[in-house]
Amino acid sequence: MSVHVRVSGRVQGVYYRAYTRDRAKSLGINGWVRNIPGGGVEAVLEGERRQVGELLKAMKSGPSGSVVLGMELSEIEAKGYNDFEIKY
Repeated sequence: MSVHVRVSGRVQGVYYRAYTRDRAKSLGINGWVRNIPGGGVEAVLEGERRQVGELLKAMKSGPSGSVVLGMELSEIEAKGYNDFEIKY
């Protein structure tokens, strides 16, 4: 399963990207996460459906200090990422 996710709310400057990367790696999910203009975060997640679902659930709550107000997702074609990284 491969999904593109956009997260809105207070998700920049609160270790949201590092939190997402660490959770993704622990679940065996590949892809990336980055900040986007306007204060949001976007990510591409590739992995087994159950693990991707667990990561999305974790991303809805986020690390302490974050406030997730919205989440948009769309299923996309897998690119075959080999790791999970923070893009700058």
